[in-house]
Amino acid sequence: MTPITRTVPAVRPALSGAFTALVTPFNGEGDVDEDALRRLVRWQVLAGIDGLVPCGTTGEAPTLTPAERDRVIEITVETVAERASRGRVPVIAGTGSNDTRATIAATQRAAALGADAALVVAPYYNRPDGRMLEAHFRAIADEGGLPIVVYNVPFRTGTNVPAEVFLRLAEHPRVSAIKEASANLEQIARICRDRPRDVAVLAGDDAWTLPILALGGDGVVSVASNEIPGELVALCDAALAGDMDRARRIHDRWLPLFLANFQGGPNPVPVKAALELMGLLETDTVRQPLLPLTGETRADLAATLRGLGLVDAAGGRIQDRLEVSA
Repeated sequence: MTPITRTVPAVRPALSGAFTALVTPFNGEGDVDEDALRRLVRWQVLAGIDGLVPCGTTGEAPTLTPAERDRVIEITVETVAERASRGRVPVIAGTGSNDTRATIAATQRAAALGADAALVVAPYYNRPDGRMLEAHFRAIADEGGLPIVVYNVPFRTGTNVPAEVFLRLAEHPRVSAIKEASANLEQIARICRDRPRDVAVLAGDDAWTLPILALGGDGVVSVASNEIPGELVALCDAALAGDMDRARRIHDRWLPLFLANFQGGPNPVPVKAALELMGLLETDTVRQPLLPLTGETRADLAATLRGLGLVDAAGGRIQDRLEVSA
């Protein structure tokens, strides 16, 4: 397939590097903990993260009310704006659902709240075909008021966004990237090869970051960067600079964490437990139907964190010293 050429000048993708798929902190009663969210965002910015993604899968968007989603986006935008000493960290707000009209409305609200782009998941449950997927994303790009990142995660949605569908969508001036979590290497390679140069390809799974960067991709929407933002930034920076040996060393060092974040429970159950063990969250509360890690699975996670130096041998919370005041 001949790579797509847009009618506008090609530029380096604006979305490049490590973007944290933020957890949504809850208090013990299960309400959004706004102070904890602000502390987490401040710490991410201080650690040099390239961008933040509130209200995605890791942020438990399906169990947030529309008002809560809007508030989480608003707090994230407000908090990143506090750091006048560095360029503003872009905020890619999760606005997708399986309802096109509702997604357009959520994207418009995110635009009004100051988000820089919208993460739009492929519609789940109703299983649209390729023609329907293309119409869905085009409608949101046309009417949502923000650049969109197409989020392809068929394991969760039951629907794959094929390469040919995304490549047609990539001709739209408001389609800025794809978050690829299909685990389909052939599909991802086609997209990396044939997309316009100003459309980014972002890994949707930490363990796939290095392979996608090696194929010419641009970064990752990361779960692990909740825990180790600087390391994910360093991995992406090394690969994008052509230093694949250094990128590989970073990948190998942290692969146990990438895998542990998906063991013992669905995302974000393990990463929230890890953040509590590290002292970055006061509680690992999740919303039902999810439940926190307990027993052996929690002990296994704690052992992994100790082995990686993220908590000390006595169980102390090494990351406490990095806490940013409210």
